[in-house]
Amino acid sequence: MRLDRMRRVVELMGDPQRAYPVVHLTGTNGKGSTARMITALLVARGLSVGTYTSPDLERVNERLAWNDEPIGDEELAHALQTLAQLEEGLEEPPTRFEILTAAAFGWFADIAVDVAVVEVGLGGRWDATNVADAQVAVVTNVSLDHQEVLGPTRADIAEEKAGIVKPGSTLVLGETDPHLVPCFRAVESAEVWQRDEDFGCVRNQLALGGRLLELRTPGASYDDLLLPAHGAHQGDNAAVAVAAAEAFFRAPSEREVVDEAFASVRLPGRLEVVGRKPLVVLDGAHNPAGARALAAALDEAFETSSRVLVVGLLRGRDPREMLVALDAARARLVVACPPPSPRALPPEELTAAARDLGIAAEVAGSVADAVARARKLAEPSEMVLITGSLYVVGTARAAIRGAPTVH
Repeated sequence: MRLDRMRRVVELMGDPQRAYPVVHLTGTNGKGSTARMITALLVARGLSVGTYTSPDLERVNERLAWNDEPIGDEELAHALQTLAQLEEGLEEPPTRFEILTAAAFGWFADIAVDVAVVEVGLGGRWDATNVADAQVAVVTNVSLDHQEVLGPTRADIAEEKAGIVKPGSTLVLGETDPHLVPCFRAVESAEVWQRDEDFGCVRNQLALGGRLLELRTPGASYDDLLLPAHGAHQGDNAAVAVAAAEAFFRAPSEREVVDEAFASVRLPGRLEVVGRKPLVVLDGAHNPAGARALAAALDEAFETSSRVLVVGLLRGRDPREMLVALDAARARLVVACPPPSPRALPPEELTAAARDLGIAAEVAGSVADAVARARKLAEPSEMVLITGSLYVVGTARAAIRGAPTVH
């Protein structure tokens, strides 16, 4: 975890990340959803918006987007070839994530975006994206994740995430734990907007096709907003997004702008329905906090009482803890599969944990095989839930749609 190599890369590029203002996001969960909402709000105001997110679901192009459209193959190839020409000026080769981050910064400068919405890959302080100085710094929440890198406690993780806040930043803070808030307020910033004090989600109800929300910000209130996304947690993400847009413009958004933006929001791989009879739902809940939010959302949004789970995890996850968080005891069967990643947790460890919990489980050799097996075994009235690593969700999504994956 270091920034000197990334600083050298962007220095050789002419520091493209300084060519436009940046909205920088970190947090344990909800970063991707919130980034998409912020992008939609800025696009609805007529801005040209570059968005950098990770990981991708099906194709690496998804990580770099312009007005929510992924970069084309030729443009991505050109951006990467430009970086390859800088190799002689580097003492050591950059990582894959550093290469993609630099490509995004360079591409955004080339197409002259008005603003870039940039999602942190891991942590914050030492993340490759942190060579940019945020005009608005956004923190969605802080939970235990990646402790082997970020530290063993939530306070350690909060301090790492607070590293994206710069002296000129307005911090939009979604975390409300009174033990963690001081970690963020201790960092020099222009201003701090805290959820449930300066902004928040006042009403959050299940509605047909999503959530019906009432949001308030320092400058406005928005009642009866329809967000086409499942899960009560998306109400908090929406509040953070609207506050971030207001902080960026230093003025609230018009109601029509928010309606237009939310109507355009699509969150692939986040409580996404991709099949019926049986109901097939995808969600990239890759840590216990995300798994608990998923379990609560399923209970609220879907009436199916019986489930077949397809789960694949990366190493570093406690399979028993994840299954408990997913409320897997209610599942009729868990089909474990290996994510397409060198960091895949052997699915046999997942099935062993399931059986220890009294849950029927079996192993599939691949994500595609697991999805096919689950859909074959599930009754028309049941739900097939595909979750765990986003690598599993993306590969399953592509398999169901018959599309290739290029990570």
